[in-house]
Amino acid sequence: MKIIRVLLLFVLTWNVGAQEIRLKKGVIMTNLKVHDTLAESFSLYLPSSFNTNKAWPVLFVFNMKNKGKQALSMFVSAAEEQEYILAASNNVNDSLSLTKNLLISSRMFNRVYSILPIKKERVYTAGYKEGGKFASLIPAFIKGVSGVLSLSASVANREVLDVKKPYYFIGIVGKEDYSYSDMINNRKFLNKLKYPNQLLFHGRGEEWPLSTYFNSALEYFKLSAMAKNKEELDTFFVRETYQKNLMRINTLLKENKPLLAENILSQMLDVYRPLMNIDSVKEKRKYVKRSKLYRSRKNEENGILLKESFAIDDYNYFLEEDIASYNYNNLGWWKYQMEQITKLGNSSKLGEKQLGKRLDGYLNALLEDYIDLIKGADLVDEEALNLVYMIKTVVSPKEYKNYLNIISISAKNEDYGTALFYLEELLMNGYRNKEELYKLEHTALLRITPEFNETVAKYLKEARYEITEE
Repeated sequence: MKIIRVLLLFVLTWNVGAQEIRLKKGVIMTNLKVHDTLAESFSLYLPSSFNTNKAWPVLFVFNMKNKGKQALSMFVSAAEEQEYILAASNNVNDSLSLTKNLLISSRMFNRVYSILPIKKERVYTAGYKEGGKFASLIPAFIKGVSGVLSLSASVANREVLDVKKPYYFIGIVGKEDYSYSDMINNRKFLNKLKYPNQLLFHGRGEEWPLSTYFNSALEYFKLSAMAKNKEELDTFFVRETYQKNLMRINTLLKENKPLLAENILSQMLDVYRPLMNIDSVKEKRKYVKRSKLYRSRKNEENGILLKESFAIDDYNYFLEEDIASYNYNNLGWWKYQMEQITKLGNSSKLGEKQLGKRLDGYLNALLEDYIDLIKGADLVDEEALNLVYMIKTVVSPKEYKNYLNIISISAKNEDYGTALFYLEELLMNGYRNKEELYKLEHTALLRITPEFNETVAKYLKEARYEITEE
């Protein structure tokens, strides 16, 4: 039995069994114990309006780097406005197995259920990138999850989707984010399954969208719950959100953004159909789709997405081939690809500029995946790893760690010519940390050579070791 008493305006104390738990409203609380016998904790946010007289919806947010507070911080504004409880584990991590992460999550779910009045029909999960993928797996393994809010990540495993017991998937992605085309394909797949879903676009890249997008997603969850009689129908809320969306559409049309306007109209058809008459939305969507500007922008976007698909296929194919054959001769091809990406990124056309940023992000992420894959093998293929680092210097010339890794691996294998070449490339690109350079692993013999010190002196004014001529 829970005995609750108010201590201060925003502080509550729970007596749960023999434990006393002090919880604050309106702030993120960290390091709350899941259980006394486990070294597991979670972060929690209770909206300022929280009280124990009713049950509350909860959004479990996942960050796969043990950062529960960070995971919650971006959702606080929307949770406050839409009156959601937020919770996040401090222990889920992408270095752990799926089974371990699911068990950690399940224990956190049960703990939250045991200490707070949760509306079990309105339990949701959310996450960004890998956290979003993990959030999309939760409904298949933990019962009672009604929806998933995924930022920049499609459904992790389509095979575990249950069309007989669907959850509501809401995706949010930036038009400069390399996950953009994947999220569009994910929506098409879910639509074919007649799986309830929405996809919200923002104009940014991989960074977090504005809180208004989270707010819209939580509104959609609430409207869906009303449509399914899991939440009491609030006609004022329905009308208010409906009018707000119409105002957004009108603004987008005035800004000559018909694709974004049509996307919101499509969402409104799905969301409001069970709740009210939507004939006006149908007519407005038809009007937008008939416009010359919409058709022109749609054709342009389809062409860009096709171009993006071809480029991604090429990156995947040639990278795999180059690594398998240690094809250093193809570095020139990668340099040409980056020139094309840079050209797109500097284009005066918005669609091409966004494509350039997406391709740059995709290629960097693909290379990082290969680096992790090679380094994670039982026997590390250093030649393959060195090649990927070389391609990475072409793709991200200001990312100094890749040059340093090449110098270290090359020196270890006594390939001093390669090490010295990438030393000069590193310094030419603005690297100035002499202290780190002279402590670089496997370079003890390289560092005392005249060539090494001459190169350092050329760019950093002086070397550590004096260069003498005989």
